Amino acid sequence: MIISFSLLQLAGSAIPLSAAEHKRSLQFQETPLILKAVENFIYNKATDLSGQIIVHLSKIDSRITLPQCPEMEPFIPTGGRLWGKTSIGVRCNSQTPWTIYVQADIKIMADVLHAAQPITQGRPISLHDIVLQKVNLVQMPEGVLTDVMQAIGQIPRTNLTSGQPLRQHMLRAPYVILRGQKVKLHIQGHGFNISSEGQALADAAEGKIVQVRNESGRVISGIARDNSIVQVQP
Repeated sequence: MIISFSLLQLAGSAIPLSAAEHKRSLQFQETPLILKAVENFIYNKATDLSGQIIVHLSKIDSRITLPQCPEMEPFIPTGGRLWGKTSIGVRCNSQTPWTIYVQADIKIMADVLHAAQPITQGRPISLHDIVLQKVNLVQMPEGVLTDVMQAIGQIPRTNLTSGQPLRQHMLRAPYVILRGQKVKLHIQGHGFNISSEGQALADAAEGKIVQVRNESGRVISGIARDNSIVQVQP
């Protein structure tokens, strides 16, 4: 038995059950237990999400009756996810199997970095430039920053407006090598260490690959380091 439904909340006051009706009701699965199984499933599965998890489940239509199930198995339907408005399935694999889907609204509340004031392109970001605001990550674009250290000292690629959430693609690491700059080439191998000079052919941040033209005109690739050094692997 597979039941897929739109969850409705019925109006009206509760009517006391007769003894016969009460006995009959014991034969059916209690819907609060279904909702509790779904809630526990979501919280257990969402432990790897950064932020405060808030779950709201829609009520199950009281007109739906399901046979009692000794062990319910919640699951994420194909293509589903534990994020925003979603659907969680619950199946019973007893002698009278059934499946039901519960509508859920999952919020992920976390602190996200926002620009506290306008930030000019190319100027390193300082602590005074940013502020943390608690938001629902479900409603935010991908790549938002949640750690202050992800932004301090980084360089905006464009002008940022006050109140704008900071995202990874908006920032870059500061350059330690500039295009056209004279650099020192360090070539180190087993038992030898060679130094020479060259000219950087591009800008590069710490640890990034940069091409350098050496004194003989040969183009060499190396790793950009502080103090105008390019480390070359033999």
